[in-house]
Amino acid sequence: MMQTQTEFCTDFAKGDFSSLVASFELAGFEVQQPIEGALQVCAKRTDVIIGEERLRLFISVGVHGDETAPIEMMAQLLYQLAQTPQALAVDLLITIGNIGAIAQAKRFIDVDLNRLFTPQRQQFNDTHEAARADQLMQVSQQFFAAHAHKWHLDLHTAIRASFYPTFAIVPGAHNPDFIAWLDQAGIDAAVLNPQVSVTFSSYTCQHLGAVSCTAELGRVGELGKNDLTQFVRTQAALDSLLRAGLVRTAAKAETATSPSILVFRVAQEMIKRSEAFQLSFDGSTQNFTQFAPNTVIATDGEHRYVVGPEPEYVLFPNQNVRVGLRAGLLVVRV
Repeated sequence: MMQTQTEFCTDFAKGDFSSLVASFELAGFEVQQPIEGALQVCAKRTDVIIGEERLRLFISVGVHGDETAPIEMMAQLLYQLAQTPQALAVDLLITIGNIGAIAQAKRFIDVDLNRLFTPQRQQFNDTHEAARADQLMQVSQQFFAAHAHKWHLDLHTAIRASFYPTFAIVPGAHNPDFIAWLDQAGIDAAVLNPQVSVTFSSYTCQHLGAVSCTAELGRVGELGKNDLTQFVRTQAALDSLLRAGLVRTAAKAETATSPSILVFRVAQEMIKRSEAFQLSFDGSTQNFTQFAPNTVIATDGEHRYVVGPEPEYVLFPNQNVRVGLRAGLLVVRV
């Protein structure tokens, strides 16, 4: 008996891809599960047209266990794609990040997984999430090795409300074509971050040469109870990417009207240096709240984080992170 979409989503969130494996294998793809909670589906090399390289598309969800909307979205897309699996036009890697935290409906078990994508983790090396970060880095490295066309979309949801409900942090060099795709996907704002970071998307960009982003889609929610109607454009763009690769995506970008996406750049990264770290505003402050020049945003003992000569907007402020981790970003309009 065929699974219902709800049953499929429940299994998908646990990293159980058994129905997908059967469907894509039957369609003639090479299917692997290199680690728990990872599914790789690639065309057989004999099926690829000479001189044409398929896009290597890596989509990661569930890096934070309480960010469930992207899990549901990808479960819906893959459930539908599995009905006509031969339509898959990319080489695809899907990972469910923090399976243990998802099962407990918690953000993480020991420490924020999205701050551990680096070999230099100091006091966090023995955590549950550190071992998982190592697995995810290894599988992404193997997937992207010796390939030129590679994208990584790390899909999240935000803890707090935002003036722009959908936004993306884009590491590395400014890529206008990718920003155009984000605009097509209904992303309200893109934040360019050329600085090396310890997030998953920064790792795949800076170390593996992928076009990547951390995409924030709405707010944290309970699995099975997310309102995916908020992300119709994002879901449609992802579906088009899965079924047509970059060919149709590029064509759409060329014919698009003037972009509506706002572009920002990271001006400051706030690191919590000690337990004395204190934000100057309360927990109700939304992402992309604007602060005037010379405003003190946070103090950490004698150190102060102060807005520069132009207005800056705050992102991901969180004074409760562990010492040594990022406590927020300050960004400016481009």
